[in-house]
Amino acid sequence: MRLTGRAWPEFFDTYERSAFRLETLPVYAMHDEQDEFRRFLAGERPPPDLHYTWLDRVAKFRATGRTIGRVHVLTRPLTDYIRYEFDWAYAFNVQAGEDIRILDVTDSPEHPLLSAGDFWMLDEKHVVSLQYREDGTQIGRELLTDPDIAKYVALRDLALAGAVPFEDYRTA
Repeated sequence: MRLTGRAWPEFFDTYERSAFRLETLPVYAMHDEQDEFRRFLAGERPPPDLHYTWLDRVAKFRATGRTIGRVHVLTRPLTDYIRYEFDWAYAFNVQAGEDIRILDVTDSPEHPLLSAGDFWMLDEKHVVSLQYREDGTQIGRELLTDPDIAKYVALRDLALAGAVPFEDYRTA
């Protein structure tokens, strides 16, 4: 089932215990980030009080005892987009309570997670596959019917086993 418009956040916000995202792309072409990304490329730092809706949602999830996290699988050198994401998003998401980890597979170019595809797994029972064009533009979110949950749990566990907390990666 395709999740479009308000159906996506409404479905997502109903998770009960845990939400996990696997990110595998070097660039995400998000329309609402274009201005900030240009500012980043021009050398501008994010304002210390930067605020966006996702931070409120993360804080709400955490306040109700739910966990939320992601692992971004990447290779060096970091793309401009990932460097932007680190400064203008991840740093703030972590402060709001999101557990963000980085899995650097530069020395493992055939790492299986590089071809796993992006997804959200909710409560270890729902999987939403995220589809993108080559340029990182999202073209769909598909709630999988009858997903092989063991496969997605194994992908999550593989990602978490080798990943380091965002702040540790950033300061290394």
